[in-house]
Amino acid sequence: MGLKGMVFSVIAAVAGAIMYFAVTTPGSGFRLATVGVILMVAGVVGFIASTAVYATSRQGNTKRTFDRKATDAQGVSSVVHEETR
Repeated sequence: MGLKGMVFSVIAAVAGAIMYFAVTTPGSGFRLATVGVILMVAGVVGFIASTAVYATSRQGNTKRTFDRKATDAQGVSSVVHEETR
């Protein structure tokens, strides 16, 4: 899901709104307005779920890296690269 799911959900909700509010052609066998409402609801639910997944997945990726210069007792210095979570 994540960011792609949020974009797809917005597109589905917009398509549903267009079907509900702008299409006036009567269909045979089903109503386009009903399909529009279903798409809008599915888009909103998908957007909320994708936002929750995106928000929780971004919290765990907090790697911190830093470089420091270490000098031993003899005066020899070296650069140390460290990664922490």
